[in-house]
Amino acid sequence: MAESSARYIHMVQHLIEECIIFNMSKEECMEALSKHANIKPVITATVWKELEKENKDFFEAYKKKRDERASSEMEMRQRIHKLLLADSSNSTRQNTIN
Repeated sequence: MAESSARYIHMVQHLIEECIIFNMSKEECMEALSKHANIKPVITATVWKELEKENKDFFEAYKKKRDERASSEMEMRQRIHKLLLADSSNSTRQNTIN
């Protein structure tokens, strides 16, 4: 029984590592493993928490990188939105002139 539990936990750990490769958050990973691997979110959360304890520096850097990426994506969305507004404004002016 203990050996099968250890194998199960190791499998969950491996799947969490795959989630990290895909830059997923803990919550996204919990949802993905629940949906695609039928692993209860509480199991994923527990294993994730233990991994965080054992690899504190890695997870701090991982969270920082995710936060920076999210911030960068938000800035890009804002720039695109401004460009679209400017383009829309220019098109409206052109239509009024013609």
